[in-house]
Amino acid sequence: MEKAKVYFTREITPESVVKMYETLGVKLPGKVAVKLHSGEKGNQNYIRPEFVKAIVEHVNGTVVECNTAYEGARNATQKHKELIKEHGWTKYFDVDIMDAEGPDKELQVVNGKILTKNYVGKNIDNYDSMLVLSHFKGHPMGGYGGALKQLSIGVSSSRGKSWIHSAGVTDKQEEVWDRLPEQDKFLEAMADAASTVHEFFKNKIVYINVMCNLSVDCDCCAVAEDPCMKDIGILASTDPIAIDQACIDFIYQSTDPGRDHFVERVERQHGIHTIEAAAELGFGTREYELIDMDKQE
Repeated sequence: MEKAKVYFTREITPESVVKMYETLGVKLPGKVAVKLHSGEKGNQNYIRPEFVKAIVEHVNGTVVECNTAYEGARNATQKHKELIKEHGWTKYFDVDIMDAEGPDKELQVVNGKILTKNYVGKNIDNYDSMLVLSHFKGHPMGGYGGALKQLSIGVSSSRGKSWIHSAGVTDKQEEVWDRLPEQDKFLEAMADAASTVHEFFKNKIVYINVMCNLSVDCDCCAVAEDPCMKDIGILASTDPIAIDQACIDFIYQSTDPGRDHFVERVERQHGIHTIEAAAELGFGTREYELIDMDKQE
């Protein structure tokens, strides 16, 4: 597989997100789903709606989210809707909680490592293409969160989240946290699930990772650590594996004083294994060419 192109800029602005999308040279067709993380109640690090307003309008997109599988303000449709409004999303956008009403849609995993199917909200059928707009940061369970997590856990329904977290043992929210598998199986299940969404929108899906507010905790944490590293920039690619690998490489190559703390979180959870497993599934590559857009001016 030839190297993927990953574009990079240090400029973190709403206009820069649009510019990076344009740089990809891909016009997302039809009705565009913009998958992002709208933030758990109490979280201080999630990317705010004002920041993504320009790109959502640029692609004429609909913000999409899915219910969670853990206790909090987002695991049931009505309170999730209330939080989305509280966080300011509905001030600017139509927001579609894709699994608000059942039944879920089953996506088949082809030659998966752990899963044979993935459960996503049925509303995914309403969209022709997808922009995966990820806040790259650490994660308590996955080690890090980027494009692959957004594709898998992010797009899966509440039922699907339980299915992935348990590595295909249970799809019941009330059972999953007592039935967690060994870590690598969970990470491989994430890679399996990610492959199904990438293939569902094949050639009609692009990825933007924003490396800001670099906490070791996810936007799903109600109580999250403050960022431990300085902001790095924005990356864009049509390859979800390459873009995550490039972000990880930026972390490892950093001289920031908080770098070791971030790396400890990634390594403690063996986060790189999600990238390894995804690459073995073959829907992208870890080999990439980094194109520094700040030097193209």
